[in-house]
Amino acid sequence: MDGLANSAMIKCEACALRRMSGFRSMNNEEAKLIADFKSGEMRCDSGMNLISEGTFSPHLYTVLEGWGFRYKSLQDGRRQILNYLVPGDLIGLQGALLQEMDHSVEALTPMRLCVFERSRFLTIFEKSADLAFDVTWIASREERILDGHMLSLGQRTALERAAYLLVFLYFRGLRAGLLKPENALLPLNQNLIADTLGLSLVHTNKTLKRLAQKKMIVWRGRACEILDPEGLSALAEWEPPAAGARPLI
Repeated sequence: MDGLANSAMIKCEACALRRMSGFRSMNNEEAKLIADFKSGEMRCDSGMNLISEGTFSPHLYTVLEGWGFRYKSLQDGRRQILNYLVPGDLIGLQGALLQEMDHSVEALTPMRLCVFERSRFLTIFEKSADLAFDVTWIASREERILDGHMLSLGQRTALERAAYLLVFLYFRGLRAGLLKPENALLPLNQNLIADTLGLSLVHTNKTLKRLAQKKMIVWRGRACEILDPEGLSALAEWEPPAAGARPLI
């Protein structure tokens, strides 16, 4: 993991994410407050831990590039992947008001991150009601996503779970600018999928083979290409939420 790259830090007003239609516009006062809150940028390699469960993290991060995932572990090393992270997502919010992080975050691919000082987090609530609402919106959205994952784990069959996960990540990647419909390669291996679905590796392998036989996906090395998002969505009985402008901190 690289240190804070202040010399190469991109100014907030020049951030490529702010030019994407998927994020709400920000006025000059809000942009200045976020810029003052920002302490630097950081790059990390795939496999690096950004946050470790049970430790205090002095920073919050916004994903600028790449994929990551959030997870919890048992003492014997088994883990449950809770959610995946894409550009625009805020990392570490769940620990902002707590002393220790109750989860870990790992880089799935090389990532670039915007870094904020956790100790200054409450400044947002003190100085901007609109940005405070944005933070609340982000936390609420994370809860809605977890509700969907819990439904999948509790009620969907293994085949439906796999279809839901893959089409869910397809639309997340598409809207974050990480994927294109004609080149929809998710950077997942079967171990990651098993840890997300709560299935054994053998069961996961058999389930994914069934999706491949249905011509919904195909494996390209260590990546899964989505061939039929509509078919996956129908199989999972899931519709992507309407695309709207989301907050960006």
